[in-house]
Amino acid sequence: MKKYIYITFVALFTTLASIAQVDRSKQPIPGPAPTVKLTTPQTFELDNGMKVMVVVNKKLPRVRVELMIDNPMLAFENKKGVENLFASVIGNGTKNISKEAFNEEIDFLGASVYFGSEGAYASTLSKYFPRVIELMADAIANPLFTEEEFQLQKDRYLESLKNNKKDVSTIAQRVSRSLLYGKQHPKGEFVTEETAANVSLADVQNYYQSYFSPENAYLVVLGDVKFKDVKKLVNEHFSNWFRRSVSRISYSTPQNSPFTQINFVDMPNAVQSEIIFENVINLKMSDPDYHAALIANHILGGGGTQTKLNKSLRETHGWTYGSYSGTGADKNVTRFLATASVRNEVTDSAVTEMVKIIYDMRNNKVSTQDLANAKAKYVGDFVRALEKLETVADYALNIETQNLPNDFYETYLKKINAVTVDDVQRVAQKYYLTDNARIIVVGKGADVIEGLKKVTNPEGKHIPTFYFDIYGNKTKEPVAKIEMDPSVTIETVFDNYIKAIGGKENVDKVKTVHIKASGIVQGMPLNLESKVTNTNKSSEQITMNGMVLQKTVFNGSTGYSSAQGQKTVLDDKQVEALKKGAYPFPELKNSSATLKGIENVDGKHAYVVADGENSKTYYDVESGLKVKTAITQKTNGMDVVSTTLYSDYKEVNGVKFPHKITILIGPQEINFNVSETIINEGVTDADFE
Repeated sequence: MKKYIYITFVALFTTLASIAQVDRSKQPIPGPAPTVKLTTPQTFELDNGMKVMVVVNKKLPRVRVELMIDNPMLAFENKKGVENLFASVIGNGTKNISKEAFNEEIDFLGASVYFGSEGAYASTLSKYFPRVIELMADAIANPLFTEEEFQLQKDRYLESLKNNKKDVSTIAQRVSRSLLYGKQHPKGEFVTEETAANVSLADVQNYYQSYFSPENAYLVVLGDVKFKDVKKLVNEHFSNWFRRSVSRISYSTPQNSPFTQINFVDMPNAVQSEIIFENVINLKMSDPDYHAALIANHILGGGGTQTKLNKSLRETHGWTYGSYSGTGADKNVTRFLATASVRNEVTDSAVTEMVKIIYDMRNNKVSTQDLANAKAKYVGDFVRALEKLETVADYALNIETQNLPNDFYETYLKKINAVTVDDVQRVAQKYYLTDNARIIVVGKGADVIEGLKKVTNPEGKHIPTFYFDIYGNKTKEPVAKIEMDPSVTIETVFDNYIKAIGGKENVDKVKTVHIKASGIVQGMPLNLESKVTNTNKSSEQITMNGMVLQKTVFNGSTGYSSAQGQKTVLDDKQVEALKKGAYPFPELKNSSATLKGIENVDGKHAYVVADGENSKTYYDVESGLKVKTAITQKTNGMDVVSTTLYSDYKEVNGVKFPHKITILIGPQEINFNVSETIINEGVTDADFE
């Protein structure tokens, strides 16, 4: 034992002595870049033009198949959305097998098969590979397009587009691309409910005939296979996928803004602002700048939490949960962008800081430590990615479609390690255009406009703000603050609401309210049933196909919520909220509410009534009716707003009730149509147990 202890201490002191001799003021000399040796695919080409690459890997009894159609850029104008609808209907059966039989067999084999507008993917055990590739090829060469399936998918798609109209992130991406590339450019055009509604089944069939062609197709097969078997199967099943020439259309080259500007979109429902700093770039993977641009982006905002953007906006200031950047590289025009989602009240500060950080990347050299860290992380990520079978497929496709040399990935890490601090500054100056950028901000105008109008760059030059709607059309500056008549009080707002729905005499007669409503979400029927009493009791239940999705019950003092079979007792905050709101007309009972001002709700002015920090109710200035409620809750550390819209008021027993209720949670929108509003009937104490 003593000998063991002695040896241990000798080893410890030897280690400490060696550490003491290290000069920590000098950057360690990096070791040689790891040698990368990729498996060269075996290839062949079908008569129809489809190119096939096979990579044999016997480690696991699995096979992965990836089809990619490398078409030129295409714009669809007033039929934009046809490619999305095509993707939703292809693979739903073939001319030889029904949708149900196709899906059942895929499930039985334990395989995965997916189809898109520019290709397909399959994964299977190797013993089932022959049948899976046969099914995949059948769906591609002999697609079954029926009016019934098309209409089903179209209805779902239109519903999702409608939901996205109020999603701040979706609007930010749409407007940023349309302003940067132009609405007529393939990368700038976007889908609307109108363009998607224009698409017919004939348009989907025409898309298949015109653009889903083997002429530009690459099929990659990886895994536990034999080359000769793959060649036989592919020739057998894909040869009847007939070749069609795909037209190539030229589009004007997008131009950057002549000066840096803020492009603001007002979203009154936004609790956070989406910020996108962007400019057009032309960077190809084959360009000499490519590897330096990757490292520069890693240091700025593309390399995880320890980037310049994250260290400042997230760690130092606490304005966001993450700020990121991307430097696109492609044979087509692309963009540099930096993004962040921040609280409304710090939007102008976040924009200023983001510009400052990007400006600094252009005008000052990064530290050798930042460069070394970025290289180390990039090399580590690259080596780990090589362990994934799909990485080999992606790299093989890149070499073919991006016109790269065959040794591109074998020399990849060597070129990464060769990047210098001068290279980083050079590409930052070339691709991060602080004098010609668009800064897209989508947020609540009432909270952020005044601050944005004062934003300057690090040299003190004012950055002007221009205003756009959710479709990227130029518009007037939103009215940030609407003046309110000083005679209006919380009492007059509530009194006008009671008068608008039927008057206090009729309202006082209402002891219980029982509402039944129905809606559709993602094509599935939902039912809502709500019961409330003037003795401060309530219950609400949402069901789908008879199954209870969510239920909340409050008996006046306690209650519970259940979802997916899990029952949770209401906490103190929830109980307190229900004590105030669990009445047919809470306006008659609420003494703690305060009047906050006037805001826009769907283009109309509405009084804003707050009850605590997290609950707001909106009453239309003109009609007096309640039109909206918004409740903010913390979920996983983030503010999530649940919004309910009320419309289509109809009279029941002398009192008007909304017969359309729209619930918004993030990008999800659920529309409920009220089928029955029952007054003073069908509600008992048992409903609140």
